[in-house]
Amino acid sequence: MFEDKTLICKECGAEFIFTAGEQEFYEAKGFVNEPQRCKACRDSRKNASKADREMHVTTCASCGAEARVPFKPREDRPVYCSECFANMREEG
Repeated sequence: MFEDKTLICKECGAEFIFTAGEQEFYEAKGFVNEPQRCKACRDSRKNASKADREMHVTTCASCGAEARVPFKPREDRPVYCSECFANMREEG
């Protein structure tokens, strides 16, 4: 039903493929317009609107490694590095 289409990015002028799978997704979501920008330009545009987060460096309460977190750590609550936090979530 759908076939891959080659489109031109209105931002950078590069050609990109609007795949059959993407077209099916657009139809399922009720989108009527084709994408105007390539993936790189869409990502760059999306990230440009996000404010830079201030990262705080602390020590992981589990393994003692350096942990960078997007919030100011409090003394009364443990803070974990990404790896320890993921392990804790898996364990339940």
